[in-house]
Amino acid sequence: MSCVSELSQSNEYLSFRSSIPLRKIVVDSDGSKAWRIFDSGPKSVNCPLICLPPVSGTADIFFKQVMGLASRGVRVIAAEPPPYWNMKEWCDGFKRLIDYLELDKVHIFGASLGGFIAQKFTELTSNCPRVASLILCNTFTDTSVFEYNDSSALFWLLPSLVLKRMLMGNFTTDKVDRRMAEAIDFMVERLESLTQSELASRLTLNCTPCYITPQALNNIPITVMDVWDESALSSRVREDLYKSYPHAKLAHLKSGGNFPYLSRSDEVNLHLLIHLRKFDGTLLSASYLSLHKMPALSVNQPEEGTVSYFNQREKFVKIS
Repeated sequence: MSCVSELSQSNEYLSFRSSIPLRKIVVDSDGSKAWRIFDSGPKSVNCPLICLPPVSGTADIFFKQVMGLASRGVRVIAAEPPPYWNMKEWCDGFKRLIDYLELDKVHIFGASLGGFIAQKFTELTSNCPRVASLILCNTFTDTSVFEYNDSSALFWLLPSLVLKRMLMGNFTTDKVDRRMAEAIDFMVERLESLTQSELASRLTLNCTPCYITPQALNNIPITVMDVWDESALSSRVREDLYKSYPHAKLAHLKSGGNFPYLSRSDEVNLHLLIHLRKFDGTLLSASYLSLHKMPALSVNQPEEGTVSYFNQREKFVKIS
């Protein structure tokens, strides 16, 4: 690449890469597919938070969650899958990963495609639950909302440059502040690092006709996190997600774009803590510390980072 993003040169990211090793874990019988993970926090925690990236993301896009939640004793695993070409294959591989890590259940924070697959994995394992809860960020319940549904079977033929151009169209830089622009630059850098098979397989999963059966997730605690400004998903897609999970809690960010876990990491981390603290003192706790004593938000937090949190069946509760 001709330039390097500011986030990848930041002290926080450099500290993350120097202190937390990248592990490659092969879980498939042929030995050709390796999950890449960053596992931070006490290994005594058996129900960690696993972060799943969008189509264009790698495991390290969640470095702000890994570093930010570590001080709260939360075990966070940022996971990046190898190329899987259908949903069942992906879910079987993920199940083998958590079996390898000796985890009975996990909390999943999924962004975009990562959120969709988290829902599908929860649905497919509903008879023998492996998911303790879900936090869904800028995600969807039906892949038919995307273009290229009819041509998804041909992605494996397309060169990497064409696939990257298809994704670049969602990386708008209009009406963004500095932190959002830095997040976009960082994500473009991550996109450039992906191979043709990684991109093609993810786009195939994203665009192959598939939908979630929300009734299978009725007993799973869910938080739906999204932004109020422009993102790649339309308001209709967000409304469909709300209607699918009327019992879910909603976590709104006033702004943040497509990648709020990078551009609004403090607010996202706060919502993650609020979600996880309900499991304090149980076998499903993601932290060895109590999360009920919430960290104070910075007094210098800009207005653009204002967040709100409420239950659809209860009254609106303002946090900041």
